[in-house]
Amino acid sequence: GNFVLSIISKVRECKNLKILDIGSGEGGTSQVLSQDNIVTSFDMNKIRLQRQQNYFSNFNLLCGSSSSLPFKNNSFDLIILQDVMEHLDNREKLINNLYNLLNDNGMIYLSTPNKFSVINIIADPHWGVPIVSLLKRESIKKYFLIYFRKSEVNRKDIAELLSLKNIYELFGDKFELQLFTIHSVNELFKGNKGIVWSDFHLKLLHTLKKVKWDKAITKLANNQIGFINRFFTPTFYMVFKKKAKSLSQIQ
Repeated sequence: GNFVLSIISKVRECKNLKILDIGSGEGGTSQVLSQDNIVTSFDMNKIRLQRQQNYFSNFNLLCGSSSSLPFKNNSFDLIILQDVMEHLDNREKLINNLYNLLNDNGMIYLSTPNKFSVINIIADPHWGVPIVSLLKRESIKKYFLIYFRKSEVNRKDIAELLSLKNIYELFGDKFELQLFTIHSVNELFKGNKGIVWSDFHLKLLHTLKKVKWDKAITKLANNQIGFINRFFTPTFYMVFKKKAKSLSQIQ
């Protein structure tokens, strides 16, 4: 939650905003953001929302699906998509809906794993095995889950990772995009525990620090749409600012 706040604060003051946290999980980010804002925590998992209700009390809770968001247009200043986008099916429809839900100065915070990151190809962030990050959802079911994780084969939220190109194709027409790779790398090597969760990534981070490669990696990190972010950055941290509607969109 604090990491998300640190990125948002680089773009605008995070106070007195109306915020929608889609796929809010255990509610940590909603809790942090609700200190100075009006937050709606939105998740399809009733058990998680119940846990949020037990531990937190200063934001709104709502159960539902991202495919049917029950809000009026221009309702929010900020929408959070934290490790959610890769689990969804109809992404184009969602993005159109989010565009309408945001006010004229609204923006989206997005974090999602990189499909083509060498690190994720070696060990998928969800399953911890090679190559799976490159596969589409149906192929993951057909070639991986059915043999190695049969109990998971009927899950509807199996992650299908996105590349940087995929993200720009999805969001580029309606939003201005900004990467925050430099900030995330700096936070990572400072020891921010909210960024890394997979065992492989944690071990890799420990090894890089041990052999003192952290300074070199920090120098290589950048916020450009280039080789490093396309093929090395394991997770994208991005902010999307809503573009004004064109005349054709208005008509």
